[in-house]
Amino acid sequence: MIHWPRFSRKAEYKMSIDFDKIEADSACVPMRTVGPIKIINSTALAFESYVPMATFEAPLWYSSQRGAKACNLAGGISAVIISDFMTRSVVVEVDQISDLPKLKESLLSQNSLLERLVTATGRFVSFKGIDFRFIGRLAYIRISMTTADASGHNMTTIAAEAVLDWIVENHRYAKYVSISGNYCTDKKVSAVNSILGRGKYVVAEACISADVCRDVLKTSPQAIVDLNNKKNLIGSIAAGSLASANAHYANILLAIYLATGQDGANIVEGSQGITCASLDTAGDSLIFSVTLPNLIVGVVGNGKHIPFVEKNLNLMGCLHKEGDEPGAKSRRLAEIIAATVLCGELSLMAAQTNPGELTKSHIRIERNAKP
Repeated sequence: MIHWPRFSRKAEYKMSIDFDKIEADSACVPMRTVGPIKIINSTALAFESYVPMATFEAPLWYSSQRGAKACNLAGGISAVIISDFMTRSVVVEVDQISDLPKLKESLLSQNSLLERLVTATGRFVSFKGIDFRFIGRLAYIRISMTTADASGHNMTTIAAEAVLDWIVENHRYAKYVSISGNYCTDKKVSAVNSILGRGKYVVAEACISADVCRDVLKTSPQAIVDLNNKKNLIGSIAAGSLASANAHYANILLAIYLATGQDGANIVEGSQGITCASLDTAGDSLIFSVTLPNLIVGVVGNGKHIPFVEKNLNLMGCLHKEGDEPGAKSRRLAEIIAATVLCGELSLMAAQTNPGELTKSHIRIERNAKP
């Protein structure tokens, strides 16, 4: 069980929390472990991981376990990280629109200076790039940074503030508006994140044989392909979904986020991803993938020192230790999460190819569940 601290009106003004004295009658979330899940990571290293998941939706454990079994029998899940950076977008207002190209040209010519400004704010933050959006006299400046093993919320804000201060001080026509202009974009659904990425941009894939589909998932490759087209793709278009077409990424993400000390609000952009399903060239096996361009996770920082979080990160081989390669453990965590999302997505899609299976399983498991 996860026990979160209970806040009183008296404690409202005390920002520090003693996580070692969390009360037993605090808010609780049932937690169980699924796996092992076989994963082949970005460097072609194969490993297995158990995955702790905290959720009130009991069927999620069993469904993800079934997906893991199918993927393990198929040889495992390949997971690759396309990019890894955090962003913060500052916004300034210029005196006249003719100042906008001048500001852009000035910033693009100052890469080395921007790098110095960013790295001066912390040992593990580094400048990666800059992107612009201009609306009227407003300049939205999206700064990308690597943040090693931290999710990077605070690191990027501190570094972006240093850049913003320099912009205002050295461009008399630019006036401060905000340290965050919503072009980041943090904890909101957006097109910019799904296109450019934010956090870890991860793709995971498994190739499931017809036999495994039949014996474990109780369906066929073709049935899952057809359902993915009609439900996830066409259904999401019909719903007006923004750069997102999946069945339930948010379920798996929040369950793992709660178990590993992540910022739960980041499931808003984290669950913005696309599921793909097709048949292999022989037409016998299912090629099933999940794409998560906005996976924001870390293994150091606020909340990661809580005992149950440390235990869970250690179980996953993601506990940060002195001497670790910067960023390696957070990338491993992202690969594990993407693989688990695939397991849960695959199993749910399989269930929905069979009339009544989803409803019956929820009634059977949730009404008899005793977490």
